[in-house]
Amino acid sequence: MEVQFIQRLNPLENLGAGSGFISTIASALPVLVLLYCLVIARIRAPIAGLVATIVALCLAVWVWGMPVDLSLLAFAQGALFGLMPIGYTVFAGLLIYNLTVQTGAFELVRASVGKVSKDPRLQAVLVSFCFGAFLEGAAGFGAPVAICGAILVGLGFPPIEAAVLCLIANTSPVAYGSLGVPLVTLHSVTGIDTPTLSVMAGHQLPIFSVIVPAVMLARVCSLRDLIAIWPALLVAGGSFGAFQFLFATAHRYGLGELYPLTDIGGGIFSMVLTSVFLRFWSPPPMVDPARGGPWIAPSALTVSEPKTTWPWIRAWMPFALMSALLMGAGYLRQWEEKSPIQLPGGILSRLQYPLGKLHLGVQRDEKMRSKPDEREKALFDFRWFTASGTSVLVAFVLAAFVLKASVGQVWRSIKVTGHQMTEPLPTIAFMLGLAAVTKYAGMDATLGHAFAQTGVFYPFFAAMLGWLGVFLTGSDSGSNALFGSLQKLTALELHSQGYMAGLDSGQAQVLICTSNSTGGVMGKMIDAQSIVVATAATNQVGQEARIFRIVATYSLVMAALMGALVMAQAYIPALSFLVPSLPASGG
Repeated sequence: MEVQFIQRLNPLENLGAGSGFISTIASALPVLVLLYCLVIARIRAPIAGLVATIVALCLAVWVWGMPVDLSLLAFAQGALFGLMPIGYTVFAGLLIYNLTVQTGAFELVRASVGKVSKDPRLQAVLVSFCFGAFLEGAAGFGAPVAICGAILVGLGFPPIEAAVLCLIANTSPVAYGSLGVPLVTLHSVTGIDTPTLSVMAGHQLPIFSVIVPAVMLARVCSLRDLIAIWPALLVAGGSFGAFQFLFATAHRYGLGELYPLTDIGGGIFSMVLTSVFLRFWSPPPMVDPARGGPWIAPSALTVSEPKTTWPWIRAWMPFALMSALLMGAGYLRQWEEKSPIQLPGGILSRLQYPLGKLHLGVQRDEKMRSKPDEREKALFDFRWFTASGTSVLVAFVLAAFVLKASVGQVWRSIKVTGHQMTEPLPTIAFMLGLAAVTKYAGMDATLGHAFAQTGVFYPFFAAMLGWLGVFLTGSDSGSNALFGSLQKLTALELHSQGYMAGLDSGQAQVLICTSNSTGGVMGKMIDAQSIVVATAATNQVGQEARIFRIVATYSLVMAALMGALVMAQAYIPALSFLVPSLPASGG
């Protein structure tokens, strides 16, 4: 197929001096319009997404010169991805939660969490950080925010606070989400082997993992109340950070490549260790429970406790089944990467549909290509069998039998979930469609190239570029696919100019490319996809702007801290040992 469209980094170059700056401003317009609609005008998310999408389509056609049919196909590609797997996963997650509510099982779930700790601060850590990390590793694609947000609301947390807690918690585990998909994606566009990228990420993210439990509670706790529970926060964050470091770098010590299991194992390890610790240590009561509003959860022990353990086990079975099926699907997904799994009857587990002329019909600007003939793929990747939503949906069916749900209870669960998803589904479709238009038109590349002009400060901005990529695309994988090759090419160019002289060329590539992913995870809490998922899970549709305003500062500060760490590793000789070299065949 012939190339249909070649992106331009400076589509307004005919304007002469200053055209690069004008092109950069133009490339940011869709995002600025989206923020204006959500935050200032407070337009409902689906309408805001539609308006920003129209702006992006107009710019793609009239400024970047993208053919109209390709622009519409780009929107379709993003919208389809928004619905499958993301919307599908969120719908299934809410479905299983609503079933536990309809059958009364969630009352026992609440009680069991309360038996571990009656303190809402630690309930939030156990659910949104520990269990959320496990779900990120097993599923990703919004599952941690959707499921943990619903659980926290069921525990009695105010919906807005539940959404914020889950969004902030879902940061440091993201690079290893879905069994390491973001790092695998980064490998695919940079050529740097995934284990090496994992080591570099393992020398950055654990530092943040230790502090995330405290950061997520900072808005709703006074400093005194936060310091009062520091032993438990250290156990939760420290155990996950230690496990993350060990599994991310295990192959360096002859323990095999364990990085795909980093989040799954780390979440379980942190949850178990924290629960055991709380059997021997009790937190002091909150001194200032009104900080940030009345967020204290009601007693989780208001139900009469069963005389046997089976009712407790049965109440948790939907989530246990879901977790087991998600892990199984994750392993199958690794095989599926090589070729689709053939099921009985010759049915394939994965179907890929090229989106007309858009597939392999778009080339990046030559400065952005890692290969001269590189083209952009545009496939609707229909992984129906191993999709996270399918695992959760199967768990829902099995849970209906385990919980002995009546037909009426099952129907009410479906009806309630359908009502909750009426706005989130079109919103997710518009947000992901918008991201796809900016990607295929080259607007994202124009923004990224502007970051690459920062010279000696580029290691800091490399992390910020990853942060921007996640904000724009909605995923760490998407950011890595978008900016990974740019990061590598910029690292090579800067090193040849004498920057990062304390590192060899291979180390410079590893550090800068990995920072795209580790910086990107800090943008996960503010991307439109995550916020829409959070509002859907907590039944707060229409509050997207409020939630964005709350988490934006946390996101920006943590991304800047990651950028500072990357700068330190790039220029302080004593820290160069933390940056692995490329293997002999790498790069």
